[in-house]
Amino acid sequence: MDIDEYTSPHWRNSALLTIDFQRDYLEAVPGTSDVLPDLARVVRAYRAHERPIVHVVRLYPPGSTDVDLARRELVQAGGYLVEPGMPGSQLPAELFDHPVELDAELLLSGQFQAVGKNEYLMYKPRWGAFYRTGLEPRLRERGVDTVVVGGCNLPNCPRATLFEASERDFRAVVLSDGTSQVRDDRIADLALIGVVSRTVDEVVGGLAG
Repeated sequence: MDIDEYTSPHWRNSALLTIDFQRDYLEAVPGTSDVLPDLARVVRAYRAHERPIVHVVRLYPPGSTDVDLARRELVQAGGYLVEPGMPGSQLPAELFDHPVELDAELLLSGQFQAVGKNEYLMYKPRWGAFYRTGLEPRLRERGVDTVVVGGCNLPNCPRATLFEASERDFRAVVLSDGTSQVRDDRIADLALIGVVSRTVDEVVGGLAG
């Protein structure tokens, strides 16, 4: 699908969403550590331009039943990834300009954790960042009409988030070099619903321009 007036990104009305970029996944999902430098660079650009940043995380309390079906058995057995309070649930220090530690209790209650000016942590209970969260109203309140998505494992949570963003009439951008598990066929699939693929350099340039 060609980019048109309805899908073209509005950089100065955009927000950055980093998805599941937690320490456990840096090791568990191939290619995730490799995109950390580029993702950190676009985070710094959004911070410098004082545009909203939301770091979206997963948390799996051992024994929980409020988990996607594909992982419910593993989580109920205990000891799965990104367990609240464990080091692997934290985001890498490279994404921040000061120490940040997840407040698991706050996040699991559905609240946003402020970690800077216009910068937040948010928990999502399923694949997509808009499902059962307060993300949409928070973005609307800040005049956001474009979401830029990067992070861990494109075919799962970033992809679900991009579909949910499109359903809500947000202009949607996937970071081709700031997201792990990117392939040409996955980018082409997203293009069919109007998702735009851009490199970190292109997004940083768009913010500046």
